[in-house]
Amino acid sequence: MENLDLLIKELCKYPNETPWLEFKHNNYNPDMIGKDISALANSATLYEKNRAFMLWGVNDETHEIVGTEYDLQTLKKGNQEIGNWLRSLLSQNADFEFHSVKVDTEKGIVTVGILIIYKATNRTVTFERVEYIRSGSYTKKLTDLPAVQAQLWNKLQNNKFEELVAKQDLTLSEALNALNYTVYFDIKGEPQPTDTNGIGHYMLEEGIITKQDNGLYSITNLGAILLAKRLSDFPRLSRKAVRVVQYKGNNRMNMLKEDIGEKGYVVGFEGLVKYISALIPTEEVIAGALRTQESAYPVIAIREAVANALIHQDFSVTGTGPVIEIFENRIEITNPGTPLVDVRRIVDNPPKSRNEKLAELMRRLRMCEELGTGWDKIVIACELLQLPAPKIVLYQENTRVTLFADLPFTSISPEDKLWACYLHACVKQVQGEQLTNKSLRERFGVAESSSASISRLIKEAVEKKIIKPLDPDTAPRYMKYIPFWA
Repeated sequence: MENLDLLIKELCKYPNETPWLEFKHNNYNPDMIGKDISALANSATLYEKNRAFMLWGVNDETHEIVGTEYDLQTLKKGNQEIGNWLRSLLSQNADFEFHSVKVDTEKGIVTVGILIIYKATNRTVTFERVEYIRSGSYTKKLTDLPAVQAQLWNKLQNNKFEELVAKQDLTLSEALNALNYTVYFDIKGEPQPTDTNGIGHYMLEEGIITKQDNGLYSITNLGAILLAKRLSDFPRLSRKAVRVVQYKGNNRMNMLKEDIGEKGYVVGFEGLVKYISALIPTEEVIAGALRTQESAYPVIAIREAVANALIHQDFSVTGTGPVIEIFENRIEITNPGTPLVDVRRIVDNPPKSRNEKLAELMRRLRMCEELGTGWDKIVIACELLQLPAPKIVLYQENTRVTLFADLPFTSISPEDKLWACYLHACVKQVQGEQLTNKSLRERFGVAESSSASISRLIKEAVEKKIIKPLDPDTAPRYMKYIPFWA
C-alpha cells in the first residue's frame, strides 16, 4: 500500500465531503459503517473512481486531523471482529480494507483510521441485501433515487474487471518488471523486442498495461491475473491464485498436499496442468515391447475444465478463487460464480463469459480450445475412456465440475447414469449422429447382454424428458434418440 499518511493529508485538503469521501471523528457505529461501505462502493463506480474512503480522526467540518481514540481493526460487534461481521452482511463483491495510520501533524503524531473501499464491479454492493448510495453528504437507499440507480447500472454494465487497475503510478520499467512478458512472445511465436519501449507497445496494445495522464503506467487486472510473476505482488488479486489440494481417500478428512500458485494464469498454466497430472493415479501398460503410463483421467479433460474455471470465474466475488481438489476417485474443480448459460446446453451452446477480454486473450495464447468446443472435448474424452460423465453442480456463488475415475456401470448412481445418457445424446447430436442402445452400451463399456438395462435407462431418460425419439414410429430395435432441445 502507498504512503497512507500522505494519502490522508491529500484527502483532507478537499473542502467538502464527496460521494466517494467521508470524514468521521469517533463514530464507529457498525450499521452505519456497513451502509456507508455499500454507498461509497456504489458511488465510486458512479463517479468513475477506483476507490472510496472513510476517515476517522478528522473533524467533519474543518477537515483538521485531530486523531481518533479507537483502532478500527480491533473493534467488535458483540463477540465478533467488526471486519468479519461486516463481511457477513455485505454482498460478496464488497472489497475493503482497514488501516490505522500514524500521521505527523502540527500538534504531534496522532492516529487516523482509514477504510479503503474499492468500487463496485459487475453488480451493486449491498448491506443486509439493501443497496445504498451517497447523495451529497448523506447515505440513502438507492431505490429512493431511481434516476441515479439507472445511471449506476449503466456504469456497472460497462465496468469490466479486466480494465480495472491492479497497480498504478509505475514507471514503464517497473510495470514490465512485475510481468513475465517473455511468455507472451514465446506462446505467440513472435520475436521479443529488444528495448523497453518496444515491449511496452505490445503490452499497451493488449490492455495489459495502460498509460496514465501523469505519464506513469498502471498494470490492469488483465495484465496481473495473466502475466504476473508473483500474484502476491497484487494484494487484491492474490486470492485469485489457483489452489491445488490433494486428499487421502475420498473425503476431506486427511489432506496430503496443498499448493497455491504464485504465477499469473498464462505464466503458470502448463506447470499447473503438469502438477495436477503428477498427483493423479497412473497405470503402467505394456504394449508389445513398450511400457507406457496411462492416467486415470484424460489430460485434455483436466486441461479444459481448469481453463474454463479460470476464464469463467466471477472476479467480483472477493476472498476466494479457483480450487482444484484431488481425491482417490475424483477431481473437483470449483470456481467463484455461476455459468451464464444453461448447464444443460453447455455442449451445444457457445460459452458466454463475463470476462470477454480475458477469455479472448487466453484463447489467443492457446490456454484453451476454440470457442464452443471445450465441453465437447471434456465429454468425449471421458466417454472414450468409458468414465462416468463429468458432473456440474451449481451453488449460490460457485460452480463445481467433477471428473470421476473409472467406476463399474453397476456402481454409478441412477442420477449420474441419466446425466451421462443425456450428454451422450448431446455429443452425438453435435456430431450429426444419434444415441442408440448400441452406442450407449459402448459408451459405458457394457456387453450386449446388458441391452435390457441400457433400454431401461433410455426409457427413463425419455420419461424425464431429457431425450426423445428421433422418429417415434420406428421399430424399437432401430430406435434412435436425440436431446430434448434438438
